[in-house]
Amino acid sequence: MPQNPSHPSPATALSLAEKASLTSGAGDFVTQESAGAAAPAVTMSDGPHGLRLPKESGDGGQLDLHSAAPATCFPPAVALGSSWNPELAEQVAGAIAAEATAHGVGVVLGPGINIKRSPLCGRNFEYFSEDPLVSSELGGAMVRGLQDAGVGAALKHYAANNQETDRMRVSADVDERPLREIYLRAFERVVRRDRPWSVMASYNGVNGVPVTENARLLTGILRGEWDFDGIVMSDWGAVRDRVAALRAGLDLQMPGTGGRTNLEVADAVESGALDEAVLDLAVERLVRFARRTKDPVRSPGSVDVDGHHRLAGTAAEQCVVLLKNESALLPLDPAAGSVAVIGELARTPRFQGSGSSQVTPTRLDIPLDSLRELATGADVRFAAGYTLPGAAAETAEAEALLSDEAVRLAAESETVVLFLGLPPQDESEGFDRDHIDLPAAQTELLERVRAVNPRVVVVLSNGGVVRTAPWQERVPALVEGWLLGQAGGGALARVLFGAVNPSGKLAETVPLRLEDSPSHPSFPGEEGRSRYGEGIFVGYRGYDARRCEVAFPFGHGLSYTTFDYAGLRVDEADGVFRVGLTVTNTGSRAGREIVQIYSGGPADSRLLRPVRELRGFVSVFLEAGESRDVVVEVARHDLAYFSEREDGWRVEGGTYRFEAGASSRDIRGCVEVTVGGDPSTIRLTGRNTLAEWLGHPVGGPLLSECFTRARAGTSQEGRGALADPVMRRFLADVPLDVICEFPQSPVPPASLGELAEAVEARMAEDQERQGA
Repeated sequence: MPQNPSHPSPATALSLAEKASLTSGAGDFVTQESAGAAAPAVTMSDGPHGLRLPKESGDGGQLDLHSAAPATCFPPAVALGSSWNPELAEQVAGAIAAEATAHGVGVVLGPGINIKRSPLCGRNFEYFSEDPLVSSELGGAMVRGLQDAGVGAALKHYAANNQETDRMRVSADVDERPLREIYLRAFERVVRRDRPWSVMASYNGVNGVPVTENARLLTGILRGEWDFDGIVMSDWGAVRDRVAALRAGLDLQMPGTGGRTNLEVADAVESGALDEAVLDLAVERLVRFARRTKDPVRSPGSVDVDGHHRLAGTAAEQCVVLLKNESALLPLDPAAGSVAVIGELARTPRFQGSGSSQVTPTRLDIPLDSLRELATGADVRFAAGYTLPGAAAETAEAEALLSDEAVRLAAESETVVLFLGLPPQDESEGFDRDHIDLPAAQTELLERVRAVNPRVVVVLSNGGVVRTAPWQERVPALVEGWLLGQAGGGALARVLFGAVNPSGKLAETVPLRLEDSPSHPSFPGEEGRSRYGEGIFVGYRGYDARRCEVAFPFGHGLSYTTFDYAGLRVDEADGVFRVGLTVTNTGSRAGREIVQIYSGGPADSRLLRPVRELRGFVSVFLEAGESRDVVVEVARHDLAYFSEREDGWRVEGGTYRFEAGASSRDIRGCVEVTVGGDPSTIRLTGRNTLAEWLGHPVGGPLLSECFTRARAGTSQEGRGALADPVMRRFLADVPLDVICEFPQSPVPPASLGELAEAVEARMAEDQERQGA
């Protein structure tokens, strides 16, 4: 970063020891203060969906996950992603920022925007989606919500951090195109647009290089290409070589090491192993980072606890996904009938995941209590049905008695609401799942209940997707309740009784089997390396490419009303495609619809292409019978793929499809648009194949002219062999310098250099005209 002569570097006022001390924490969650550089200490807090605040009576250390002071537990990212509502995410982040300020916290360690590569990842509940666009829109909104309120965001975990198995050592071995298009894409969008104050470098390596020491990721791409101006901090305990990390672009090691690694940095500077200018640049960034944070209020009483709980409930309502609703079984009538609420999860809910993101809630809505409160006339009775791990009565005999009791209640009731889900022992930070099945005791209970009462509503509580096949075919209604935060119990009750019309959409695919997951053959890898063999075909991209049936597709979610799409159209101006259509609420009650815009093509591309990719979405709320025009803007650049050969983003010319859908497999309209391609930057040589020459916008026409002249200037039939489409295809992948050696080649070896020079000259002329 260039220096301003009128503003000397803060590092000039500090000793070498003082500068080194600024580049590591002063404790578990606080940075080092520097009076000489006028840099205050910055307190950080875990909690992408709420604050993990240390109690005054406890040490609040990084391994103390169960003694945090109360804070509002909002819906975790797994749920918030299903809202598809960036405005809601920004509002939630603003509330978290208000609590952070009140408690003296200057930086919240989140949001997490890693891609859900596999449904087995134990930390999937902290991430939004399998798609980088959804992840960037929701994650970027949270960055804005935090930072507009004066609290820094720590965008994490950069990069390709997609598993917990061997998470501190494993190398994510990923090719350049999927790295850029899938795993870095959300980070790029958020960094460029939303300017987070900090980015957290992850534990893992990428292609054999630890991220904390990866100069290409931390400096070349993050700062050089994306113009990131904040600090890079390590995940807690991720630094292996402090000096190498500083050299690569890591500014802050967390947590502090009691000064041990500070001495390593100072010694490296004094010995010449580390350029002091590198340290000075890190210090400048750290001082600017510290000065950005507002003076904390340190008055927890200023937090609107009740208001934040209501916001948590409103958010949870938009996160609930109605997966299935045969014969309009839902909503239930709160004024009549008998309802059997079955499942210990209705009485002892899971509302967040385990690990560093755990929040001590200010209060907790219990689904069972909320259902009883909303039932104005319906008879709501409860049976546990099963125990949760760790319960005192967890014996085979006790389980059998609970199951029998639940079956009797189901037989006596008009409708059953059966709560099923994963126990915390099955999913957590720190380890990956072994399967995606519900506990056997729960699925056995489901079959017994269904046998005595066909009117079964299943409500799921889970942080990662669970397999719903084959039992989903045998229940008429299925609700994905995710982990909904502290107010989720009330939100579920309002959806089930119809006070709220569900509008959530899946931000990840629910497969029929774990084995169908595109990453399954290579997850989680072996011997310290995880090969991302599925490439760009992650999530719905992979299921679609293999035409694989799924339980519920990406983007799916039903409503208590219905929506019609009409009049799809696409207009292009100034490099932006405006995709418009009319959405009509054709049902009998108001509701919210998420309109998803996908693109696909060109059909004749020589690239590996997904069938469709999400390019934008819009939320529209409509009263019954109301129609509204909506428009989604898609930048031309968003159609680009990353070319490893040309080392950059390229838009391939051709015919593209723009599709409007209610999910990735419920496409309601399609329009084709011709898109001009970017001029190639490839410098053609004899080592390029015939197909590459013919496909080049400049080289192709020039080579074709050679073919024409060769056919016109000779009577030998062999000279026209390349006009034969079969022969052209046969030779497509043969380098041109090899073809030139053939006796009947239309391009003699001596002319190859002249042809390449002609291509260079024509490309230079084209560039001059474009510049003019």
